[in-house]
Amino acid sequence: MKALTGRVHDKGGVIVAQLVHAGGQGNRQLSGHPPVAPSAVSLPFYGELPAELDRAGIGRIVSDFARAAARAKEAGFDGVQLHGAHAYLLSQFLSPLSNVRGDEYGGTIENRARFPVEVVRAVRRAVGNDYPVWIKLNGDDFVEGGTTAVDAASVARMLESAGIDAIEVSGGTPASGGNTPARSPIDSVEKEGYHRALARGIKRQVNIPVGAVGGFRSLSVIEDALASGDADFASLSRPFIREPGLVNRWASGDRARAACVSCNGCFLPARRGDGIRCTQVPAAGG
Repeated sequence: MKALTGRVHDKGGVIVAQLVHAGGQGNRQLSGHPPVAPSAVSLPFYGELPAELDRAGIGRIVSDFARAAARAKEAGFDGVQLHGAHAYLLSQFLSPLSNVRGDEYGGTIENRARFPVEVVRAVRRAVGNDYPVWIKLNGDDFVEGGTTAVDAASVARMLESAGIDAIEVSGGTPASGGNTPARSPIDSVEKEGYHRALARGIKRQVNIPVGAVGGFRSLSVIEDALASGDADFASLSRPFIREPGLVNRWASGDRARAACVSCNGCFLPARRGDGIRCTQVPAAGG
């Protein structure tokens, strides 16, 4: 990891490590461990019925997040982002569908947010007050009975109080139909920035930077999101897989829309263990 962060810094860049626990979405074959979750419930995107975490297990994972953040800092990462979206473990605790506990970690939104808040506080203690700690948060699960925009606003306020520095707003789960996190196709300007409204709602609740991710393909749409106050920053992923030099192209004056066609083909090589690459262009050396 030090070699990785060193190469980024040598080019004048900054790099943040994303920390994630898959929870009930965990794959026993890949991890060697049975999946765990807030509750032993069956959901469409779980590979098998997960074991319910007891209080000791919750405490261990809180500690694991903190230790991971400390290792990231030692390795030279410029910050960490906790993945609290897309029905991974932090998000699973927030959702009434995946969290049906009857103890202090279930029930009210304050109780369901207890585990993510404990993680943020533990990470903050591990890395200090001056080290950037962000979170990716679902503004809405887009699933009946899941986390709502009202829930997300409450959680955002709690996370701010716990010491989070910024929130990247996403949405959806693997069971959200046409509202999954990586939607396809994004073939018009009107379909871009599909989490802007969610980001705007959360931004009104907190005093820390709030960004939006989801379908940004045009510089004009990003500029409008920032100028309108919907978000303080915009995040992109798939376009950079297709065009690593996209920002430099825009900065040079070529404002043409990103070449990414939002086909989600870049997921396929990764699932085969073949790295992450755009399948619409020839592989390097191929």
